[in-house]
Amino acid sequence: MLTGHIRQVLAASPFLGERHRKVWARLRAQGIRTSKLRVLRLMRQVDLVAPSRAPRVVGPRVHDGTITTERPNQMWGTDATSTVTVEHGSVTVFVAIDHCTLEGVGIHAATRATRFEALEPIRQGARQQFGVFSAGHATGVQVRHDHGSQYMSEAFQTELRFLGMTSSPAFVRAPEGHGGAERFIRTLKEQLLWVRTFQTVEDLRRALHD
Repeated sequence: MLTGHIRQVLAASPFLGERHRKVWARLRAQGIRTSKLRVLRLMRQVDLVAPSRAPRVVGPRVHDGTITTERPNQMWGTDATSTVTVEHGSVTVFVAIDHCTLEGVGIHAATRATRFEALEPIRQGARQQFGVFSAGHATGVQVRHDHGSQYMSEAFQTELRFLGMTSSPAFVRAPEGHGGAERFIRTLKEQLLWVRTFQTVEDLRRALHD
């Protein structure tokens, strides 16, 4: 009887929680020919199927709205890309843009892609847009970012809260929800990073701000 052979396979296995595919493969190795679906059906009937983790409800996983805003300083987007300089090698470029005007509010280049360097465009934007860098002066601004380690770090999130900003992580694997900063970086590459050579990171910084 096939169910008996299935029980023998499970009893002989050194592992717990074997699934029907492995049972089916071991039956074939013993010369017992059957289908995977039949093995699964029989294992279900006699309660031999290994328990599986219940699915976790985590909410929507896709972007289904708009990322443009009705007025400036409602949502900023921030992201990073990389380029190469002659003397300093690989360099990271951090940007921050306004989702209403689609203009840059801050831009920075650094040889190390740390969480503190990632904050520099946000700091520039706070000074430029609100005239001061102090607690709560940027209240009401949402900051859209991806799930990179710099942006999810405690230092980055703490500084946003200090300024009164709200963190707004984009959906995973939904780049359209982060399209403002992504499109800004594409333009930056096409018009500057891919068409010019920079000797040092300072040369790159000056060109970015120009």
